[in-house]
Amino acid sequence: QVQLVESGGGLVQAGGSLRLSCAASGRTFSSYAMGWFRQAPGKEREFVATITWSAGYTRYADSVKGRFTISRDNAKNTVYLQMNSLKPEDTAVYICAASSFGTGNPDPIYYGSWGQGTQVTVSS
Repeated sequence: QVQLVESGGGLVQAGGSLRLSCAASGRTFSSYAMGWFRQAPGKEREFVATITWSAGYTRYADSVKGRFTISRDNAKNTVYLQMNSLKPEDTAVYICAASSFGTGNPDPIYYGSWGQGTQVTVSS
């Protein structure tokens, strides 16, 4: 398993941007697929984006497609989520996760390591 720590959340106005980071510990980070999920108050955790170990494949939830971009830097053991054109409905705790399957999957069952999350609040 890897340990994950998210950062970069905050309060932003609608239409603004934020960049989330997720720093991972462990020498095998480059072999993991990474994902971002989010959870709003009173709602189920939902998939946001995933990226394979090689960064050759990415996948996004329909609700964020075209606005969010997931990327990774294996040399820095870090995965990013660039969020543009933010909407109030994007308000949630954003959680980073690692999957040893390496292929990238929107189902949280494939992710064995989870961070604590970072709060993103978008005001209207």
